[in-house]
Amino acid sequence: MRRWNGFDKLILILIIIGAVNWGLIGFFRYDLIAALFGGQLAAMSRLIYAIVGLAGLWAISLFWRNREHLGD
Repeated sequence: MRRWNGFDKLILILIIIGAVNWGLIGFFRYDLIAALFGGQLAAMSRLIYAIVGLAGLWAISLFWRNREHLGD
């Protein structure tokens, strides 16, 4: 079984943060990131949204990397 490196674990943490935030928005109409960092349009909030989005895109590669390892 392939072990995840530190970067992959960081990506997973960012995805979990994004998922929790979306859950809060969906169930309670509460955006935790916006509440902590000054609103949805604040520079820090937008940076966090962007980083979480990039983490989601990076996570797509995990599907293919695990398949390649199984072929060994």
